[in-house]
Amino acid sequence: MKFRPRKAKEIDVDMSPLIDMVFILLIFCMVSSTFTKDMKLDLNRPGASSASKASSKVIRVYIDNLGDTYVDTQPVKTWAIQGKVRDLLRASAQGSVLVITDDTIAVDKLIEVVDQCRMAGAKDVAVATEKEVG
Repeated sequence: MKFRPRKAKEIDVDMSPLIDMVFILLIFCMVSSTFTKDMKLDLNRPGASSASKASSKVIRVYIDNLGDTYVDTQPVKTWAIQGKVRDLLRASAQGSVLVITDDTIAVDKLIEVVDQCRMAGAKDVAVATEKEVG
């Protein structure tokens, strides 16, 4: 008996369903994502005519003109403000924070510091005006 070798069948992989799925996923990602345009706002923070003197029991957070932050005169990185303020709030009965900043500080830096203070559990977070600081 003679054995004849079988011819190898060519295997074709149809790529069109794969391409269709990739396009469907691409369209889904484009439709479900949101496109936002970030806007950088430079605001002049005005002084308040009705400003009042802050209590001496308030926790003070300072932002100098270089953007460095200080919590009660101790230098603190921005990401560590939340922990430092939380520790000081436990010892404080009032639970208020006063952010004192320079006019030249970018608004996003100020908002980041205020958010860190709020996440630390501060009841009231205020920004000092020119009249209060002076």
